[in-house]
Amino acid sequence: MKRPPILVSSVAGAVVVALDGTVLTVAQPTLRRDLDAGFAQVQWTSTGYLVAVASLLVFAGRLGDRYGHRRTFAVGMIGFGAASAGVAVAPGVGWVIALRVVQGVFGALLQPATLGMLRSAYPAERLRRPIAVRTAAIGLAAAAGPMLGGALTTGFGWRAVFLLNVVPALAFGTLALTAGGRERAARTAAPASAPASPSTSVSGSASTSSSVSGSGSGSASVSASVRALDVAGALWLAVALACLVHTLVAPEGPVGATGAVAAVAAGAAFVRHERRAPAPLVPAAVIGSPPVRAALTLLVIVSAALNGGLFACVYVLQDDLGLTPLGTALVSLPLAAFLVAAAPASAVLLRRAGAVRTVAGAVAVLSAGLLVLAAAPGTAAFCTGFALVGAGFGTVMVAATHVVVRQAPAESAGVAGGLQQTAVNIGPVLGVAAATVLMDTGGSRAPLVALAVAAAAVLPLCRALPGRPRPAATGVPAGPAPHPAPGRPSGPPHSADALPVPPAAGPGDAGHPVHAVERGPFPPSLSDDEV
Repeated sequence: MKRPPILVSSVAGAVVVALDGTVLTVAQPTLRRDLDAGFAQVQWTSTGYLVAVASLLVFAGRLGDRYGHRRTFAVGMIGFGAASAGVAVAPGVGWVIALRVVQGVFGALLQPATLGMLRSAYPAERLRRPIAVRTAAIGLAAAAGPMLGGALTTGFGWRAVFLLNVVPALAFGTLALTAGGRERAARTAAPASAPASPSTSVSGSASTSSSVSGSGSGSASVSASVRALDVAGALWLAVALACLVHTLVAPEGPVGATGAVAAVAAGAAFVRHERRAPAPLVPAAVIGSPPVRAALTLLVIVSAALNGGLFACVYVLQDDLGLTPLGTALVSLPLAAFLVAAAPASAVLLRRAGAVRTVAGAVAVLSAGLLVLAAAPGTAAFCTGFALVGAGFGTVMVAATHVVVRQAPAESAGVAGGLQQTAVNIGPVLGVAAATVLMDTGGSRAPLVALAVAAAAVLPLCRALPGRPRPAATGVPAGPAPHPAPGRPSGPPHSADALPVPPAAGPGDAGHPVHAVERGPFPPSLSDDEV
């Protein structure tokens, strides 16, 4: 597959998942009446999916790194579409819950692959635009979902909501499955060339260690990490995330307390196992990078702030101001509009200002928007607050996702995508849970102030993100690009062999330019003016 079809497929996969969640929200009351289900059962139609997808995202990303992102994308899309069709004909709520869990399993395969395909197809310096396009499409889907779901449910019933994604999921999944020959060939051909030269990549673009240090053992270890599947680590992480999400959704009573204890214990066991595993599920090159850790933390916090704030605003607008559900949706439209508009603007800001300034400014705008919502006396002020929140969140989403995917080695793109998706799945659950507790104790507007303070409190993390280095500080003389290392072609990297990124030397990119010029065939422009 060429780059445009890969971008279209990535966008389609992200939109299918975004629509699935938003259209179901408005269909749940009708589903409950038609199937004579209880409120707890209806809640599990969403909770079961969320637990399944959140617990498997990182392992699914590793599967993509091993077997190919297009292949896992294809399996995820086809399975997601088939499970959606099953839910549409389910005879009872028990079947709906079970099939939603199955849908979550395939959604976990699908979501990291949408980012992994982009990282493998596009050179690292050209990732900003496809990630911005993908984020804008998600924003459009999130805005259109409730209205589309309401129209389908009103005209055809709740089952029509699940039929919406069947055809595009099966179509794009089949397209990716039939177009996967080039990726398989690239992966099978790579090991054969490994003995030729110590600086030759062992697995496609997994040449970070060898190109930086000139060591053949570095490439061998990277290749072994890609080939190995840390099943024990995946199980510990799945249990920890599943218990965490379940505890956040249902924190009351002994079940919630038991879930919290189990989440902590499984998380500790996962960390202990990863430190000893020869090929850990989450490689140190990914989670050991300060920019990646900071970006993931920011994604969790801003996702929590956005969704917790929206949850509280619904009650403020309807209970305090007396708006109808339709009026509430219309007042919140500026959020979706500015979220979509922020995506292309973010790509420009990243190129000109760097991730540090872009993300710091966006987090400040998001916090300001939440404070405006907390003090808003009427609909005009609410529209202003929603616009600020949408602009801030959209910018952080693009910039932080770009940092995670760009900084992670290409051979671990699936794991990086899984971590990014895990962050944006856990964040909303955390935000809604916090908003629920705060509304019970401090009123409907209390969560807005608390979430604004929480978002502003993570501003110091932005310092760990890569900034735009000053040309005078790089020590790189003006002139032509350095000669390529022996055994490497002088032309640009192939689209299926994304440019490897040297390991992060610290909180920023200051260490990258010198190492890239002295030790490997990296063009100076990648470190001089790229994030």
